[in-house]
Amino acid sequence: MTKDSKVNFKKILIANRGEIALRVIRTCREMGIKTVAVYSTADKDSLHVKFADEAVCIGRPSSSDSYLNIPHLMAAAEITNADGIHPGYGFLAENARFSEICGESGIKFIGPTPDQIRAMGDKITAKETMIRAGVPVVPGSGGLLSSIDEAKGLAKEIGYPVILKATAGGGGKGMRVVWEESELERAYDTAKAEAGASFKNDGIYMEKFVEEPRHIEIQVAGDRYGTVCHLSERDCSIQRRHQKLVEESPSPFMTDDLRERMGAAAVKAAQAINYESVGTIEFLVDKHRNFYFMEMNTRIQVEHCVTEEVTNFDLIKEQIKIASGESISGQNYFPTMHAIECRINAEDPYHDFRPSPGRISVLHTPGGHGIRVDSHVYAGYTIPPFYDSMIAKIIAVARTRDEAINTMSRALSEYVIEGVKTTIPFHQQLMKNEDFRNGNFTTKFMDSFKMV
Repeated sequence: MTKDSKVNFKKILIANRGEIALRVIRTCREMGIKTVAVYSTADKDSLHVKFADEAVCIGRPSSSDSYLNIPHLMAAAEITNADGIHPGYGFLAENARFSEICGESGIKFIGPTPDQIRAMGDKITAKETMIRAGVPVVPGSGGLLSSIDEAKGLAKEIGYPVILKATAGGGGKGMRVVWEESELERAYDTAKAEAGASFKNDGIYMEKFVEEPRHIEIQVAGDRYGTVCHLSERDCSIQRRHQKLVEESPSPFMTDDLRERMGAAAVKAAQAINYESVGTIEFLVDKHRNFYFMEMNTRIQVEHCVTEEVTNFDLIKEQIKIASGESISGQNYFPTMHAIECRINAEDPYHDFRPSPGRISVLHTPGGHGIRVDSHVYAGYTIPPFYDSMIAKIIAVARTRDEAINTMSRALSEYVIEGVKTTIPFHQQLMKNEDFRNGNFTTKFMDSFKMV
């Protein structure tokens, strides 16, 4: 399949599970495209299996035996005559080799090219690319650290606190904050060991640790003809152990000038790798509103719904159109409403967010004006213990942030899930928290938040 060839998708296989698989199925149905669900034996009763036009079991519950098993996925695509594969997020969504294999098999990977995934998949390579493109980056090592002595010298040069990060990392693995030199050697050894165990790559690098940071990301889209646009920002600062809990757009910390500058930087970042698909440029923003490139996610994200609600734009549809060979206008999009998304996880917020898989005995989903719920669960559904614990996303949209918070509070009070513990009580308390309501929070917010 050449770069200039266009695809009129007739059938798309979704190489994922749960709510994102169902989300893709819905857009495909609106576009007149048939869908194929894949599922592990643990997911045979999931809604994405029931709602797809076809469904293929690809293995046992373990992700390595099913959703990460490329031969099984390609076999499912072949026997169903799928001409496209949508990877969703997680699993193989940012796996360059999977994208490559799809192309070699004559099946269009609905996402960026293998080279684009590789360019942003390694954090050191990505940082070097951004420096060349003129995108602000956090001061730090120009590459991987080769020794503890090099780490000590660099830390003295850029000043404590510093942060050690795994080059192949994600989800907070292989990451350590170091406040003074006496802590550095132990943190260095621990970060390398954790990175090696988690990613089979123990390479780590160092950056200046940004204090009182906001995590603000810019949604971008690019086509194969070199056109790139942005769809403004999402604030993802409410997170626990580097896992996002709440996202919103626009950010209460944003100014018009900052939005303009960050949007321009995000477009420049995507152009630097000739990006084609939808993706996200993630930034850290300090208390003085200086922003620094953190990483690029070369896929659709969990929180894409927030952007869709404030711009009235279907990002999955755009992703499929770009993959088919259509061009984009290059117009930038800005929020016309305010949206907040709460991730509903099967976890117990009163006991350190401990996972709570099991059977849902009673379920009542909220509705009403300004509420969207993306979920794959229902009364009688059993949440398997093998995967991420997110079972739903609830999005409130209104004209102002205060109205969006009030709408979310009302909807959360209607949300009934019995049989398992969920994070609904946490979100109910968060919506009443004075600092949150005033927009006074950073990525450290959860360090001091206590459930009552």
